[in-house]
Amino acid sequence: MIDNNDLILEGKRVINEEITALQEVCSRLDNRFADAVKLIISSKNLITTGVGKSGIVAKKIAATLTSIGTPAFFLHPVEALHGDIGIVSEEDTILMLSKSGSTDELVRLVPFIKSRNAKIISIVCNMKSFLAEHSDIVLDATIQKEACPLNLVPTSSTTVSLAIGDAIASSIMKFKEITTIDFSRQHPLGQLGRNITLRVKDIMHANSNLPITYVGTAFRDAIIEMTNKALGCVCVVDAENFLKGIITDGDLRRALQKNVDISKLIVDDLMTHSPIAVGMYKYLGEALALMENRTSQISVLPVVDEIGKCVGVIRLHDIVRSGL
Repeated sequence: MIDNNDLILEGKRVINEEITALQEVCSRLDNRFADAVKLIISSKNLITTGVGKSGIVAKKIAATLTSIGTPAFFLHPVEALHGDIGIVSEEDTILMLSKSGSTDELVRLVPFIKSRNAKIISIVCNMKSFLAEHSDIVLDATIQKEACPLNLVPTSSTTVSLAIGDAIASSIMKFKEITTIDFSRQHPLGQLGRNITLRVKDIMHANSNLPITYVGTAFRDAIIEMTNKALGCVCVVDAENFLKGIITDGDLRRALQKNVDISKLIVDDLMTHSPIAVGMYKYLGEALALMENRTSQISVLPVVDEIGKCVGVIRLHDIVRSGL
């Protein structure tokens, strides 16, 4: 009977086998890889195709490239031979994945692709195969053996093909100098997208909802303003609305603990002078960083415009509600 240790050892063996396969393919990367990356960049579309497990990897490669702004999609070779090849043009590049390099459906597809003057890149484990010989660029995904105990199930071969696809995508990002903001535009509903597409101004409390008072104002009046707006703070500004300080719920509690009589106190006595503030055009991720990257976290930030005038308030709760 197989015990846990045997299963753990088998898992480690498989992973080590695949690591070895990856190291070998890494050592073989050459100018053909660079040429493949440049060809994809110069193409109108990249169309990936494959059968079985290779087809699944081909779909993933297409999805990854699309996510970085490179037009790519998967085309099933059988559907292509029954009409869908009509989407292929001479401006496109076809990326074919096949362990053997002689998958029948792909072999049949090659002459029809060539008749449309589209380019072919293949990822194969047999460099003497039909696809290797009839591709414009061939990428060597040769493995010594599959990692499965029978040397049959696509394991090392699919891992290597997937890694080559990831390497292509990453190299395209490097070549195009794609930034985090560029990437986020393809992911508007993901965490990263919200992080760097939503700005402070989009969710801040402003105008009549902004709790605000002026320097020299009685502390009692500031408490009333804070209570009416119910945002856990009040911003203190001068006559021209430049931010001078902030009073939070915490400041209020500490003031009441220290002072029996607050009737003579003014906001200047209790406010945090020159508080941390965030620009209204900053991304939510930057506002969150200001709140979190401190010895003690803060849950509310005054929002200022380009010249330092107070225009709003943003709370940690608001950022959480935005989905970030």
